[in-house]
Amino acid sequence: MPEYYSSIGEAVGAAMQHNIRLAHRSVAPSSDKPLQVRHLPGPSADPYSVRGTIARLTEDATPDEVAGIIEEVNGALAGALPELTELVAAAAHWTRVRLTFDDPHHNPTAETWTRLAAARGMLREVQEQLEVAVDGIAACPAERTDPRFHEMDNVLRTRELLDDVLGAGAPPTGRNPEADRQRAARTSSPQAAAQRTPSTASTTEGRASTLPSRAPRAR
Repeated sequence: MPEYYSSIGEAVGAAMQHNIRLAHRSVAPSSDKPLQVRHLPGPSADPYSVRGTIARLTEDATPDEVAGIIEEVNGALAGALPELTELVAAAAHWTRVRLTFDDPHHNPTAETWTRLAAARGMLREVQEQLEVAVDGIAACPAERTDPRFHEMDNVLRTRELLDDVLGAGAPPTGRNPEADRQRAARTSSPQAAAQRTPSTASTTEGRASTLPSRAPRAR
């Protein structure tokens, strides 16, 4: 599967749904609802996106590199986590302006607003925890410890990104990974491909060779 879904389960589910539609189609293809294919650029296309950040946070990264990544994610101006917090706050505000209290025994809108407000508060707490964790990360040993210690705590990653499954290594000589993804999408979803514009993949090849320079962390 191409890198068009955030997890391998989502990609497999979409492929199965598409195959079922093809097998049981009883109407003209033009009347069938087209599949919505969302193209997600690979981590190399934007090393400071969430996907790019995950790809950079490897087990072999140095403590300072990991601390710097967490600082980027939690940065007040352009960090992914504060932006997500603001998104949830905006959803809560959207709900707030639709509140009514005419029926004190039934107010699902108020319940929804309460959940969104609580989610926003949890995200703010996560930001505070990460601010404290940055110094602890920088103080961690650079070398890996004995594997027997690793088994004492559970692995926390719950999603398997397509890059984990397919690998994000360098493609064979003469191959363009972006063009391969576009071609695979057209093959797996002809109706969606008809609505897509021509790819500009050639402009993204080789972006991952160097990362934009970042100022060293303040001690």
